[in-house]
Amino acid sequence: MIQDLHSHTYYSFCGKDSPETVVEAAIAGGIELFGFTDHNHGIGFLRKDAYKAPEDVIPCSYDDRALKRYYDHINLVKEKYADKIKILRGIEITAMLDKPKVALPEGADVSFFDYCLIENPDYENSLVKKDLFSFAERCGCPYTGVAHTDMFKFIGSIGEDPYLYFKRMAEQNIFWEMNVSYDSIHKYREHPYVLRFFEDKEQQAIIRESGARLSVGFDGHRIEDYLPDRVANYCKKITEIGIKLVFEE
Repeated sequence: MIQDLHSHTYYSFCGKDSPETVVEAAIAGGIELFGFTDHNHGIGFLRKDAYKAPEDVIPCSYDDRALKRYYDHINLVKEKYADKIKILRGIEITAMLDKPKVALPEGADVSFFDYCLIENPDYENSLVKKDLFSFAERCGCPYTGVAHTDMFKFIGSIGEDPYLYFKRMAEQNIFWEMNVSYDSIHKYREHPYVLRFFEDKEQQAIIRESGARLSVGFDGHRIEDYLPDRVANYCKKITEIGIKLVFEE
């Protein structure tokens, strides 16, 4: 299965293109399963000027009703292109405590999304507080992914056994993202943890034996930067080493 489960549209302030434009690029690139994962704050603040406004300026508040409107838009896109590609309705959760306009508000409901991506649970100032399982439960989505994070480093930092930790992730439908971004937004940097994983037989064995699932995400923000062949190559690499992708039967 060729899947890309990390993408951004104009709903994310860092994104540029409409959901329709983004999915058409995925279809043209041969992607079979595609997930939209705009940032919760990009969706919730509705307008960039509201997001950037000082706390004492109105309007500057988060509107969690916007999450439903976003979901509805993506659902329409899912229906429109159903005969060409399978689409999942996801959301990327930012959890940085020192940036209140970025972090997911305590009462915001994201449980109706097909899955969520939690970015950087390893940050010291993260709402995750190094308890990934409790935060995934708080989000309430059927599946939870960990985005652009060196999970082996994170697991080591909290003194857990990698095999047992990944096994628990598998049991709770938490998957690990191989972020394969290579674009202008990310200054054409590759994630060291991804490169290391495909060289490290021991890490591969732990994932394989624990039953944990991986995902591939380009983390695209501009369709002119999109490299679907890169996504496909990494999906194939994962399959070739005997590891299953999330949502793969």
